[in-house]
Amino acid sequence: GGKGQLNMARGVLNDLSVTNIILLGVAKGTTRKAGLETLFLETSDNPLPLDPASPALHLIQHIRDESHRFAIAGHRAARDKARRTSTLQDIPGIGPKRRRELLRFFGGLQGVQKASRDELARVPGINAALAESIYTALNG
Repeated sequence: GGKGQLNMARGVLNDLSVTNIILLGVAKGTTRKAGLETLFLETSDNPLPLDPASPALHLIQHIRDESHRFAIAGHRAARDKARRTSTLQDIPGIGPKRRRELLRFFGGLQGVQKASRDELARVPGINAALAESIYTALNG
C-alpha cells in the first residue's frame, strides 16, 4: 500500500524489534491500472519513480500480486473452516465430540448435509430428536 500502510508495517516491525529491513510500499494509481503504481521507499519522503516498462517494476508488481493471492487464499480457507465448524456447533446438543463423530461417520460436512433423518440417527450419540434438529438446521 501507500505511505499509511508503510508506516503501519514499520510500527509492527519495530514492535517485533525488527529494524534492519527497509520497506517499500506499492500504491495503485487512482485508475488502479497496472504500470501506474507509485512506489514509496520508507527512507524517502518522495515517491520513487520507475518507468512502466521497467523490469524492476514488473517484479514488484508480480510480488505484490502473488502476496495478494496468498493472503486471499488464506482468508478464504480460514473463513470456510470457520463456516464448516460453526455450522454444526451452532446446533443445540452438538458439541465438539458429536460434531467430530458426525463428520467422521459421513466423511465430511457435505455427507452430513446429504444425510436423511434416519441416517443421522444411526450415528452413535445422536437420537431421533437430535437427528431432526440437525437435519432441519442444515436443510431448512
